[in-house]
Amino acid sequence: MTERTTHPSSTHPPLHPPKEDEQFARLRLLRSYRVGITTYRRLLAEHGTARAALEALPDVAAAAGLASYRPCPEGVLRAELETARQAGAKLLMEEDSQYPARLRDTPGAPPFLWVLGDVELLTRPLVSLVGARNASSLGMRMARKLARELGAAGYVIVSGLARGIDAAAHRAALDCGTIAVQAGGVDIRYPAENADLADAIAQRGLRLSEQPMGLKPLARHFPLRNRIISGLSAATVVVEGAARSGALITARDALDQGREVLAVPGHPFDARAAGCNLLLRDGATLVRDAADVLEALQSLGAEATPPRKVLQGALPLPQPPPPERRSLRETMPLHMRILSRLGPAPVAEDQLIRDLRVSSSAAAPALMELEIEGRIVRRPGGMVTRDN
Repeated sequence: MTERTTHPSSTHPPLHPPKEDEQFARLRLLRSYRVGITTYRRLLAEHGTARAALEALPDVAAAAGLASYRPCPEGVLRAELETARQAGAKLLMEEDSQYPARLRDTPGAPPFLWVLGDVELLTRPLVSLVGARNASSLGMRMARKLARELGAAGYVIVSGLARGIDAAAHRAALDCGTIAVQAGGVDIRYPAENADLADAIAQRGLRLSEQPMGLKPLARHFPLRNRIISGLSAATVVVEGAARSGALITARDALDQGREVLAVPGHPFDARAAGCNLLLRDGATLVRDAADVLEALQSLGAEATPPRKVLQGALPLPQPPPPERRSLRETMPLHMRILSRLGPAPVAEDQLIRDLRVSSSAAAPALMELEIEGRIVRRPGGMVTRDN
């Protein structure tokens, strides 16, 4: 058993960091209103440092139509850091050596992760195991068996701490290693029925989240959580899941990230198996037992710990061309053209730019302005929707 420590590490921001502290400024930038991950990265790339990006943010917001915009107050960040200190949580930045390498390489990777428990589990081979909340008895048995046997083979089980399949997988893997990816703050035990399990994972495994400390999860946080579940692992196994379920969202995220997807077949009359059967129809690897999963993982070379990339200095942010200077007469038509092509269904950002027949350097600032204005929403996997 790994004892959890409450002492901050060298990568943990100090409780009262000076204003010039870049790590503190980056977290403050990401926590600012209407600043998503894509906008965060672009602002850092354009302005060089988070402090400079924070200074420029009110002007960017004003150009997007938001008057009297203020970045996230420093006091909010200090309160979050104090909550983390009391909970014993640690902050990982994406350039830290302990930040999971596989996740770092995915599109839309979280710039920060709060972790609670044994961080060393992130250095071991990981397998994601997900499924239905209203799982069947057979599904629960299968999840427990897979988790135990994969754990005995040396894999850490990653899941989402939900009721049903997730909880069964976590409990079965406690002795071998398990990671719970949370939709809310890492200090929030949700759902309440899994509070004891959450405590056990914090003591014997690892809980992690990209969300601020103390945040109670909302429905929109769960799809964001799912991309981290799949992004941590070389493969995702779906035990049960309806045709429209969170488990299938995780499977789609895994496919978008270039990861292996495996599924346990079910009876055609059982709605809880419909999603797995669809995945199998579309080419997912069929799972009868842990041996099938191990064979798939070995073919990927995933039995060894992935090489870790320790980044030095600044984050490896993309360097876009300088933003084009646009007059108001040019800006408004471009905004309207973007909005006219978007609806509630996600559209790939690169496809949108091709459809608009404009350069990336022209489209990117307009998309950032519309995001800050709250008229569009960027989704995982480079997708964009209109926020109605």
